[in-house]
Amino acid sequence: MIFEGTKKSIFFGLGLTRAGTGTPDIANLMAIADLFQISVDELLSNEKSEKKQSNYIYESRTEYDIDGKKNFDIKLGGAYAVDLKAYHGEKIEVAMFSNVYKNLLADYKVKIDDIKNRIDIDLNRFNEASEADAKESLVITIFIPVKYIGKIELSVNARTLNITDIENEHIEVNGKISEVTLQGNKSEIEIDSNLDMQISVLSHEGAIEINQLSATSRLTIPADYRFRSTKKGIATHIYYERQGKKVDDFSDAEADNYIELNGIKSELVIVEAEV
Repeated sequence: MIFEGTKKSIFFGLGLTRAGTGTPDIANLMAIADLFQISVDELLSNEKSEKKQSNYIYESRTEYDIDGKKNFDIKLGGAYAVDLKAYHGEKIEVAMFSNVYKNLLADYKVKIDDIKNRIDIDLNRFNEASEADAKESLVITIFIPVKYIGKIELSVNARTLNITDIENEHIEVNGKISEVTLQGNKSEIEIDSNLDMQISVLSHEGAIEINQLSATSRLTIPADYRFRSTKKGIATHIYYERQGKKVDDFSDAEADNYIELNGIKSELVIVEAEV
């Protein structure tokens, strides 16, 4: 990545526009593109600016062009961490990172199938690479173009899952996940996991539905986050915590956002983050 920020700041800051016109100076654009070993199209596009370079030793990237709204069925198996992000571009990109796997390109292959109105993304392991190994050191980031996002189903067993800037009708997450972070999403998000989870809501518009069996999870929200809450199922309980102490229900029955606990013999503690 050569820059972050707007294209306008690049054009004027690096002298890439003709004086007084605001239009690109092609000669300078070509020189800068050659210097950073990228195409002129990439220099002019937001696509690269929204994909951060990694600090990992080994990495593998798979890209696929998309030209219309799609639903996504994503099956990853095991991983240490997964980031699911929306960005302003035209391609799906699945990036894998590790500081351990010298043979990352050979041991893990991404398969992308375009089936009518659905995209299937599957991660396959080879050469005796195990799910246990993947859970220790494999990091996966999936970029999906903002304008093409339909419903999303994600299956993964991971320590951490981050979902960022997704605006769609529904996201369903299945698997064994310990930590979930939600930021900038506008969606109905359903999380099915029987592990005790730590869910951090940095910002979110819509529903958060948690389905669990014999688990106790904590969901942290901003101090100004308005939500209504409900519990369903058998022997489920929702508790509330503020400043480290259990308190009375501080949900708002009139709020648009809602948090739902569903399942059997499960508890959810909704925690108001300290300012």
